[in-house]
Formats: sequence, C-alpha cells, structure tokens
Amino acid sequence: MIGGKIAKARKEKNMSQAQLAQVLFISPQAVGKWERGESIPDIVTFNRMAEILGVDLNYFSENFQSVAGEASLKKEADSDENVEKSGKEIDNELQKQGLLTNFSGSSLSGSDFAGIAAHNMKFNGSALSGADFRDADLTGSTFSGSDMTKVNFDGANLTDCRFSVNTLSDASFNKAILIRTEFNASGLDNAKFSNAELVDVKLVNTDLRKTVFENCVFNNVDFKNSDLRGSCLNEQTFVGVKFHNAALNETTFKGATLKNVSFRSTYALTNKYYRAIKTICFDEAKMDKLTYAALKGLGADLSKVTTI
Repeated sequence: MIGGKIAKARKEKNMSQAQLAQVLFISPQAVGKWERGESIPDIVTFNRMAEILGVDLNYFSENFQSVAGEASLKKEADSDENVEKSGKEIDNELQKQGLLTNFSGSSLSGSDFAGIAAHNMKFNGSALSGADFRDADLTGSTFSGSDMTKVNFDGANLTDCRFSVNTLSDASFNKAILIRTEFNASGLDNAKFSNAELVDVKLVNTDLRKTVFENCVFNNVDFKNSDLRGSCLNEQTFVGVKFHNAALNETTFKGATLKNVSFRSTYALTNKYYRAIKTICFDEAKMDKLTYAALKGLGADLSKVTTI
C-alpha cells in the first residue's frame, strides 16, 4: 500500500525515481525498494517526502487504494518510465520552496550526501557526525553550531561555505575545494586538510594545534587570532598569508615556501611576541626578500633559510 502511494504521488509530480532519490539524498535503488514494498522509509524521510511530493503525511496511511490499483502501480514503479519534466526544472522548483536547503536542527548522523549538488544549504544546530559529503557541491552553504565529528568532505566543493562554532574533530578535507571558505571558532582537533589549495580562506579564532595540514597550498589565507602552537606546516606553500595575532610558538615551516607572508601582530609588539617568533623553525625554508626582512626584524632564526 505505502509503495503504491509513493509511486502515485511521485508520478503526479512528474518525478522519476532518480529525481526523488536526489532530493531525499538517497539512492534510486532505495526508492525502488519502497515502491515494490521491499522496505519502507523512516519517519524523518516520510516527513521530507510528504513536503516534496505535496501531500499530507496521512496520505501514506489512508486506505483508499484498491489491491488491483496497487498491483498496477507496483508494475509501473518497476518500469519507471521517463518523465517529461527535467531534473533541473524540478530542482529549481524545490529550491524555491526551500525544501532542498534548510536542514537546521535535523538529526542526520551518518547520512549519505555523497555527490549531491545543492547550493546554499543550511545546517544550523544539526547532528551530522559521520555524515558523508564526498564530492558534493555545497557552494554557499552554512554550518553553525553543529556536531560534525568525523564528517567526510573529501573532494567536496566548499566554495563560499561558512563553518561557525562547529565540532569538526576528525573531519577529512582531502582534495576539497576551499575558496573563500570560512572557519570561525570551530573545533578542528585531528581534522585533516590534505592535497588541497586554500584560496582566500579564513581560519580565524580557531584552535588548530591538533589540525593536520599535508601537501597544501595556502593562497591569501587569514589565520587571525588562531592557535597554531606546535603545528607542523612543513613542505607547504604560503602566498599572501596572514598570521596576525596567531599563536605560533614551536610551529615548524621546515622546507616550506613563503611569499609575501605577514607575521606581524596587530597589537603592540611585546617581548612575549618576539620570544614566540624566535621559537618558530624555518630550517630549509624558501622565502621572498620582503618576508625574510620582516621576520629578521622580529628576531626569527633564519640561518638555514634561502631567499628567492
């Protein structure tokens, strides 16, 4: 009965199984199983599906479908004919209704969002631990006050995304697209940024002491007021980067390339700040003459640095 109701409402919306699956962030095979009566959605999915299909939640439980009609709909669901309305048109319609974008306050731990293309999404106060966003296009999305432990953003497009006051412990950002992405006051313990280029990114007011950066390029990145004490930034490239008021005690830049990088404090330079600069390791690093001169003026040990 439920499978037939889903199939009927879907077809009245001129949606294919694949299109319904896309907006529910599940596989087309799952929709097929529902419509064939092999499984049923959970209550959260039922609520979202009712909104998308424009039906009342009670629609799925009302007993007005005949057995013959159910069998007919089941057969149609198996064949799943092509629909005239394109997926792009449906996506635009649903975007206007806000059905694809706002998941604030939702319980989505372990959810599969891999490969989705949905811009300007909102995840405020959401439970997202273990969620999979691999290769997703999340341009312009907002994540605030959410539990995002062990979230996978590998290969994801995070252009213009904002992360504020989130728990991102053990999150993965391998080959993620990070352009104008902002991280503010978020927990990034053991989070890993690897094989990525960070362009116009802000990592401000954030504790980065246990964050892992490997094989990254930092282009015009702002680390203002962040804690980088003891961080290993070896063998990476920094261009136009600002470490203003960042805590850098014992940070290492071994073998790194630095061009037009600023370590100045925006407050008065104190003896404590000079002492912190002296603890930074720049062994085998390469830097332009202006960066070299600025660090030399702050008392940094540049005895093993090469100018370029």
